[in-house]
Amino acid sequence: MQRILLFLYSIRAFLLFISLEAAAIWLIVSYNSPQGAVFFNSSNNFIGKFLNAKEGVTTYFTLGKTNQNLAEKNAQLMTQLTSSLLEQDSVTFDVDSSMLKTYEFKSAKVINNSINLRTNHITLNKGANDGIKEGMGVFNDQGIVGRVKGVSKNFASVISLLHTDLLISSKIKSTNVIGSTQWDGKSSQKAKLRYVPRHVTVSKGDTVVTSGYNAVFPEGILIGTIDEIAKGTETNYLDITIKLATNFSTLTYVYLVENNLEAELDSLQKITKTINE
Repeated sequence: MQRILLFLYSIRAFLLFISLEAAAIWLIVSYNSPQGAVFFNSSNNFIGKFLNAKEGVTTYFTLGKTNQNLAEKNAQLMTQLTSSLLEQDSVTFDVDSSMLKTYEFKSAKVINNSINLRTNHITLNKGANDGIKEGMGVFNDQGIVGRVKGVSKNFASVISLLHTDLLISSKIKSTNVIGSTQWDGKSSQKAKLRYVPRHVTVSKGDTVVTSGYNAVFPEGILIGTIDEIAKGTETNYLDITIKLATNFSTLTYVYLVENNLEAELDSLQKITKTINE
């Protein structure tokens, strides 16, 4: 403490000079309007730039949380939108309110992802504690991603669309021709559209979406566009290559969709011995 006091005493002349200068500036800007206006405008500009820079730094470090909140909000809005867009039956009758909410959406962040294997998987940062269930469909703002295979309390494992055993019920949007999308284990940007009959007219650039024929995905979620068409080695079907809409090398946030009527549909199919892809 003594050293500090001695140091301040040694620079007393400088401190007195600074104090007098500050007092002079204050008197000038306080009692002279032009100089005061210039001073306060300059100081406000400096403070504004400082606060703007501070906000930029703060925003950068909270961007991850912001994106997560945005994804969760989008999932809620998709659930509401799905409910509001349900077509009304032409016959008037009372419908249970639970029927109006066929699909529910949740969001999650990708924490692990592979694209260089023949059986690729994705790990999400949410699990059973967050309402994630086995069998839920997974997609993002680009298109289809995969399907939930297993769930723990806090994490979920997803079978990627880049998995040779996964088939997604699909259709060509312009013609409603049904097929199944399956990855052939080659490029992470392309897959095959299986089981499209050879007599069907298919054009390069046609859009392929989910068919809605199974209980996993709603109808109309983008899968990709037709890139190549050949007669194929199988007698009855075309060999169609799709350029996938989803960029699997940059997956960050995804949405999960649950069909609340899936159990009922599965029960009916077991009774009628109908296979649901």
